Amino acid sequence: PRMSVNEERTVTVQEILEDEELQEAYAVLAGSDPDNCSYPQGYVKRQAVFACNTCTPRGVEPAGLCLACTNHCHDGHDIFELYTKRNFRCDCGNSKFGVFRCQLSPGKDRQNAKNHYNHNFHGCYCTCDRPYPDTEDQVNEDMIQCIICEDWYHPRHLGCTVEDSEELQEMVCETCMNKAPFLWTYSTHIAEPPVVKVSPCKWEVEVNKEEDKEPEDKRSDEPCKNGGEGSSTSPSCQEKSQDKTVYCRLRELKTQGLERAREGAVFWPYHWRATLCTCVSCKRAYVDAGVQFLLDESDTVLAYENRGTVEQGPASLDSLLMSSLSTLDRVQQLEIFNEMQTELMTFLRQIADEGKVVTAEAIHQFFGELMSRKRRQMNS
Repeated sequence: PRMSVNEERTVTVQEILEDEELQEAYAVLAGSDPDNCSYPQGYVKRQAVFACNTCTPRGVEPAGLCLACTNHCHDGHDIFELYTKRNFRCDCGNSKFGVFRCQLSPGKDRQNAKNHYNHNFHGCYCTCDRPYPDTEDQVNEDMIQCIICEDWYHPRHLGCTVEDSEELQEMVCETCMNKAPFLWTYSTHIAEPPVVKVSPCKWEVEVNKEEDKEPEDKRSDEPCKNGGEGSSTSPSCQEKSQDKTVYCRLRELKTQGLERAREGAVFWPYHWRATLCTCVSCKRAYVDAGVQFLLDESDTVLAYENRGTVEQGPASLDSLLMSSLSTLDRVQQLEIFNEMQTELMTFLRQIADEGKVVTAEAIHQFFGELMSRKRRQMNS
């Protein structure tokens, strides 16, 4: 949630370009506007959100800020970086801030009733309700965000084994699994690791042959003809011509007799949302559980970051650097590399110390000023 530069050692340019935290921070910020308050857009589907510990400390009502208000209205304040939040509207300058008014969009409602808040907005995370980074925590581990409640958790507090994976995954914490209990059924078949029902011979998968011979006219969960079994792209609710029943993938999965322990967080392969049933009954269940966004492909953080890539152009520090250096010859490029090794780290450290956010515009400005200075030196 917070990005800081605290190391005093010499850091090479290559290390900066390969810094995963810096790359991730840039990807998150690239999808949000650094200059214009997002309030006029309403409840934004997903955006980078921040909280100001100076204006709304613990003990008062939580409030969230957009990227632009963080940079312009709360410059120099103690800021919590909350990554991204869904369906959020900027609170800057509303009734939660007393006499403080937003400089970018002052005409705001007193409160945003549809915003959802948690202890993240006061700088605390996980079931342990601790800050991040935590100076008292002796265990150095990255936190993982639940895609439903959007809180962050220490792996050791998830109640399950957390294994390294080269594939993108999404995590749902145990509390959110229980709020949407139908997800336990899907997790048995889709989540990692999958649950397999085996016979006494450990190499043979058990099959109930009598159940498999059930007459076609008695199978109320038969898939639609157009989509095939488990298809998420077909009209799952299409009526069958004779008995007027509809296909429900959730109901079908329940009949397979597999079950996993309903405890601990669950890790899902990245495209698991596409496997969810879209029949009318299931859609109602999603709304009742408050997780209807699971059917929205654009809800994911990756989709948000990809939008930022399209809108902002090449969304990586190395491509920004290469585009900035493309007009120089090889000797000049090497001189720039040598000169900026310490200057870039000083620049990033200054931003972190001031509680500001590293934006694409700031990186462009840094390289632009550095190269302009170098050109003046060569022309003098």
